Amino acid sequence: MSNDVKKDVDLEDKKLPSFGGVMFVIIYLVAAMGVSVLWLGIPIHVTLISASLVATIVAMRSGYTWDEIEDAILHGCSIAMAPMLILMIIGAIIGSWIASGTIQTIIYYGLQIMSPGWFLVSAALITAITSVATGSAWTTGGTLGVALIGIGKGLGIPLPIVAGAIVSGSFFGDKMSPLSDSTNLAAAVAEADLFDHIKHMIYTVGPSLLISLIIYFIIGLRFGEGTVNTAQIDQTLATLSNNFQIGPMLLIPPALVIVMAIKKVPAIPSLIIAAFTGAIFAMIFQGASLADVTNAMNYGYTSDTGFKFVDELLTRGGIQNMMWTVSLGFIALSFGGIMEKTHMLEVVLNKIEPLIKNTGGLIATTVATSYITDFAMASQYMAIIIPGRMLMPAYKRLKLLPRNLSRALEDGGTLVAPLVPWGLSGAFMTGALGVPTVEYIPFAFLCYITPIVSIIYGFTGFSMLYEGDVEGDPGYADREEEMTA
Repeated sequence: MSNDVKKDVDLEDKKLPSFGGVMFVIIYLVAAMGVSVLWLGIPIHVTLISASLVATIVAMRSGYTWDEIEDAILHGCSIAMAPMLILMIIGAIIGSWIASGTIQTIIYYGLQIMSPGWFLVSAALITAITSVATGSAWTTGGTLGVALIGIGKGLGIPLPIVAGAIVSGSFFGDKMSPLSDSTNLAAAVAEADLFDHIKHMIYTVGPSLLISLIIYFIIGLRFGEGTVNTAQIDQTLATLSNNFQIGPMLLIPPALVIVMAIKKVPAIPSLIIAAFTGAIFAMIFQGASLADVTNAMNYGYTSDTGFKFVDELLTRGGIQNMMWTVSLGFIALSFGGIMEKTHMLEVVLNKIEPLIKNTGGLIATTVATSYITDFAMASQYMAIIIPGRMLMPAYKRLKLLPRNLSRALEDGGTLVAPLVPWGLSGAFMTGALGVPTVEYIPFAFLCYITPIVSIIYGFTGFSMLYEGDVEGDPGYADREEEMTA
């Protein structure tokens, strides 16, 4: 049996839906979400369920049974299980760290040290460094990000801008860390060496971060010392010091998270340790009872200092307060499971792949399909896996090294993730930082500058590596001889 005939048989066995049907599902999803979020105010959970219904109808018209669709939904839920557990644990961390005074200590020192004009640049750099160390944008955003939101609010900087800087820094570090699950996944899917992949990403995220920092600096000039409400800062500092014990010892919990990440302790146990460390510190340093601490971990911390500004800032966290995001994650990935197991996105990619004629078109297609997958399936992991496996033959046909594919997958799939309001990362950042995704999107500069830089490189050829370009790779000698001639 020839390869072409075998491919046709495989596609037929998959019961691929029609291209028109798949496009209807995608257009419905984007349109319904846009109308729900921006116009009618319909909860996106309900809108996503309706999108799942539309996808189910299209799949069943294509020959899939309800049992197969139910298996697809359960598959999506299984993908969500570990991230949702992490999300709930981070809710407990936020509650216990506020109860312990850890968040208050970071805010207290930050308000004294940070200049308003440099705050946005500092926030992006601090979260970038922390995320490289921990390998997790979620851990960084859910811990240090919460404190930075407090500092930004105290300095009078609009919270969407602060959240944008936190998201940019956190996801830069997530991309550049060898501890990151998405970084390892992209390298594995593209069959690239992990450290070759990370070094290759410097060409796109490095300039993008620099451009982002310049923009944050320019925006920060609007918030110089003359715009700061010093009376509010003084009252905030006084309220924190009068109601909580503040001191360097309370910085141990975040330091412990970084140390455990460096020691490669798995995410879930390290976060549980961080949560209970905060609980112990709350009883030792703040005199909280066991009931107070466990309530803060489960329901969130409730601040009652009498100063409304501080009380609004510190009343947050808890497992139960994360359940809105958890339920959204399960619904979104149920929809994504249907899209994956009924091969809907393969239909789109099968239409696109034969049209790719050059490197620029291939990079642009990779980034675009990663975007589409992330918006359609609410999962950055699927946005790496599906386009990566489907487009790999095109990279081989153009003799591009695997690290080009892995970089493009991250430039699109990983960095669009926090911009999807119903996606896991977007919903998480909203839940942790208290800023709606649609409000911080315009200020998460790194997340849409990097894909643009990546596409420009594709069309100009800058930093694109082909077979034989790297010493030690097969074909290097032939390539060197060709270039010499």
